[in-house]
Amino acid sequence: MKLMLDLVRRHKRVAANRADFGPAIGIPSVCSAHPVVIAATLRECAAQGRPALIEATSNQVNQDGGYTGMTPLDFRHYVTDLAAAEGLAPELLVLGGDHLGPNAWRKLPAETAMTKAEIMVAQYVAAGFRKIHLDCSMSCAGDPVPLPEPEIAARAVRLCRAAEQAWRDAPDRGEPPVYVIGTEVPVPGGAHEDLTDLAVTSPEAAASTLDLHRHAFARAGLDLAWERVIAMVVQPGVEFDHHKVIDYRPEKARDLSTFIETQPGLVFEAHSTDYQTPERLAQLARDHFAILKVGPGVTFALRETLWALAAVEREWVGQGDGLVDTVLGVMRAEPEHWRGYYQDPARLDVDLAYSLSDRIRYYWAHPAVREACRTMLARLDAAPPPLTLLSQYLPRQYEAVRDGRITTHTDALLRDGTVQALRPYLTACAA
Repeated sequence: MKLMLDLVRRHKRVAANRADFGPAIGIPSVCSAHPVVIAATLRECAAQGRPALIEATSNQVNQDGGYTGMTPLDFRHYVTDLAAAEGLAPELLVLGGDHLGPNAWRKLPAETAMTKAEIMVAQYVAAGFRKIHLDCSMSCAGDPVPLPEPEIAARAVRLCRAAEQAWRDAPDRGEPPVYVIGTEVPVPGGAHEDLTDLAVTSPEAAASTLDLHRHAFARAGLDLAWERVIAMVVQPGVEFDHHKVIDYRPEKARDLSTFIETQPGLVFEAHSTDYQTPERLAQLARDHFAILKVGPGVTFALRETLWALAAVEREWVGQGDGLVDTVLGVMRAEPEHWRGYYQDPARLDVDLAYSLSDRIRYYWAHPAVREACRTMLARLDAAPPPLTLLSQYLPRQYEAVRDGRITTHTDALLRDGTVQALRPYLTACAA
């Protein structure tokens, strides 16, 4: 789409003519289905008059409903309704599909999984998603592990062909989609294991991925679609595990950054940038990681704010830790969303509540959890706590209340706490 194509062109033009300081042209990509996260993002972008890029993953949203229960069209209506309520101009909303490929069906035979992935990608495009990350890097049942790069590129071509056909067939086709290729290591959403260091993608590996995809697109007659490939996902050396963050070290990615400068119309998309410091986010953007993806980092901030409000409730209303107990109880009773991640029984209690991978984000829509949230927030709105308790448990929101920037209503406190994780991304990237 034109907005993303223009952003990449401006990034390349400005980067070629500026000193190595100041914000780079770029955009945060918020990958979440939580209404508070999305609404807070949309409101912040509306206030600044800048575009908002909201993405859904193939596990969150697909033709089978994903873990959110939403199809691509459902998600589009969900986000556009929130955008209208938050005052974001329609032309500033960009919907993206992240890791679109056979990941949700990788336990099936490859052909079956790819057929389902083609249907999913077509539905994303038909629903109005215009930034499409083609990711076929995962092995399916019967595939070799790891999947050979030529096969990854060939499968990406299949999905691109399905996306292009869906765009052409749409009654009101609008602008054509833009594409992102490649994937990162480790897996999205945080590492399963403790990390000490990461290998940065080499320029040679990036060039190989790019060439394989370029030739595969050309052989398939997708030259026009290739002109709309705007970014590659690589590993810049950033990641997080349960309780620590691998920080970006620009000196390790210097050769990779130099490589992308030689590729017209292309930037990098950085995944797993959650929890990077503001300075490191800004350096990532300057080093041509112009699309900075964040997901668990924002829902982690949401959880921190809710936990703080639960502490205020305990002190003020005397209801105990109703929300916290409910969330952790549901997680223990229904462990399918964290069982493969939290494997140390000695620290399970801490991992469930505080891991940076934030598997709690899968449980906010659970009926019992949703009701516990509603009850807690209603109690605090009915009996507003004194500012001294906000100072104790929500010091940043206390300062915002004192300055008149927000009210003490729980909706305002929750949104402000959540958006704290997003603001460094907006600062790092010039719109």
